[in-house]
Amino acid sequence: MISLSKKFRAALCAALPPLAALAASLEVKIDATKTGAPINPLIYGQFIEHLGRCIYGGIWAEMLEDRKFYFPVTKDYAPYKDLKNSAFPVVGASPWEIVGEADSVTMEKKDAFVGEHSPRIRAGAGVRQRDLGVVAGKSYVGYVWANPLAGRAELDVTLAWGDGAGDRATVRLVFSGAGFSKQAFTFTAARATDKASLEIRALPGTGEILLGPPSLMPADNVRGLRADTLALLKQLNAADYRWPGGNFVSGYDWHDGIGDRDRRPPRKNPAWTGVEHNDFGTDEFIAFCREVAAEPLIAVNTGFEGAYAAAQWVEYCNASSATLAGSWRAKNGHDRPYGVKYWGVGNEMYGYWQLGFMQHKQYTIKHNIVADAMWKVDPSAILIGVGDIDRVNKDYDPDMVKANQTWSKGMLEASGDKMNVMSEHFYEGRVPWTREVRGDLLASVTKMKENIRKKAEGHRKLQATIAQLKGRIVPIAMDEWNYWHRDYVYGELGCVYDLADGLGIAEGLHEYYRQSDIIQMANYAQTVNVIGAIKTTKTAAEMETTGLVLQLYRAHYGQIPLQLPEAAAPYDVAAALTADGKSITISVVNPTKAEMDLHLGLTGREVSGSGTRWHITGADEFAHNTPGQPRVVDIQQTTNVASGALRVPALSATLFVLPLR
Repeated sequence: MISLSKKFRAALCAALPPLAALAASLEVKIDATKTGAPINPLIYGQFIEHLGRCIYGGIWAEMLEDRKFYFPVTKDYAPYKDLKNSAFPVVGASPWEIVGEADSVTMEKKDAFVGEHSPRIRAGAGVRQRDLGVVAGKSYVGYVWANPLAGRAELDVTLAWGDGAGDRATVRLVFSGAGFSKQAFTFTAARATDKASLEIRALPGTGEILLGPPSLMPADNVRGLRADTLALLKQLNAADYRWPGGNFVSGYDWHDGIGDRDRRPPRKNPAWTGVEHNDFGTDEFIAFCREVAAEPLIAVNTGFEGAYAAAQWVEYCNASSATLAGSWRAKNGHDRPYGVKYWGVGNEMYGYWQLGFMQHKQYTIKHNIVADAMWKVDPSAILIGVGDIDRVNKDYDPDMVKANQTWSKGMLEASGDKMNVMSEHFYEGRVPWTREVRGDLLASVTKMKENIRKKAEGHRKLQATIAQLKGRIVPIAMDEWNYWHRDYVYGELGCVYDLADGLGIAEGLHEYYRQSDIIQMANYAQTVNVIGAIKTTKTAAEMETTGLVLQLYRAHYGQIPLQLPEAAAPYDVAAALTADGKSITISVVNPTKAEMDLHLGLTGREVSGSGTRWHITGADEFAHNTPGQPRVVDIQQTTNVASGALRVPALSATLFVLPLR
């Protein structure tokens, strides 16, 4: 039983200004013997996609845009095509500026290092990339590939952090012989700026060169990962990562992302804007997951590709080096199979926006063929089918309309035996994809749990009617879920998340705990910058309010949920026992401006002493963190908390851990 004090209930209903000054009282009665299905840790998953600054500019440490020269270098230096007035504009043309005469740099197709062409640079000329971020006293490492066309050439590579003669450092590199070779360099910046530049110039009198891919990273990168972002990712401690998409995967050829990183071809991002460098591919993703101690979840392309490519990707990851694709993996330095357990069969194939979108009756055939091919390679693979419980493609699929058949229903009927799990996605905003102002705080905070509950209850009802399942329940992977707002501050889809959003994510986690019997996986979308739990500038990284909530609950919330009646609005309360049964965790979302005292009535077990409280709050609902600046929202810990009246701060997500006897 959960009840509000009469005094507070009256004040709340009246919605009077003095509400903020009142101290509320909430009684929670919990029977420790009434447990639910164990909470699968995979609900603390994340999703990263090749979109915006999620991987390049966020997770991956490479500082140079279009380092493989997908775009031709021309005299018309105008690299930015979108978000031009922001700190992170979107590159839509070559970010390389010609140094010297306009015709001193041309694009050469013959003997190009990678891709369609390489810059041919006359002696005395060069190329420059601007708008790089450097930190004073920090070292940066890099290299340049070059082919001296006359047999010998000298290059000056310059890192500049200002316009003065002393605001730069130069390294001279000598290339000789036939063909491309690689030379490394190191710089230390003397001043911090987001307007640094890297210049590569062929010295006069030493002959023309063909320029291959240059690279520039902070020296503290961890196998190509940004150290500052990586530190936060380890605090986040996600259980699994879904990759590479998202819409991106439906046009992605995974073969482009293996082998020598510098020799991988640059491509136009098939679903979004800008260039896909293919610097972060399968091997880098697996190394990333191992670095952050997370399970990999790879989504295969069922848009523009099909069964052969999907099965071969499974073979590359999971088969022995005696197989064709396994031998490629071994050649790339990884003899032992990766053992990837979780595989998404496509992404949002119900959507007209998806590359390779097709009518439902055709897609179920394709799904079944792809699933069989993947299972033939690895029968233990856990396959996640594409679902959308509400989707009827009225404008694109007359057969669905005629049958009044939703996408999930049709998939379960025709392909239920070709999947282990079914995915569902949802996003909410204020409103999504527009610049409309945020609505009511309490309504905004509840959106996450309302969507999750709708999906879970809908699947329980639906799956009971699917004769083909023969009573089997197909678990749900909510492998994309989040708020999605405007404006975009951190690049493409890089919106800010404030305290109100963090409270909503906490209520979403509460709902996952309530639906633990059917929701077995969830992937917050997306981890870095792109509607992400972490935001980065060029030189700093910081945890968003949403990330702090995910970090807190992942670290301290219990694993055996307890069945509670619905809390009296506007509060949301959840409780669970720890896996060893020695403690109870109680979490409360308080979206009001008044503190609240929670009175615990526990039966079935007894509290044996004082506990610990963690809470996340801020000065107001708009409080948010900014990379490079002191945190204004953080996780705060209080020890020796008595179990009598548990104080819940205003505007907070609060978690108590109490020992039991």
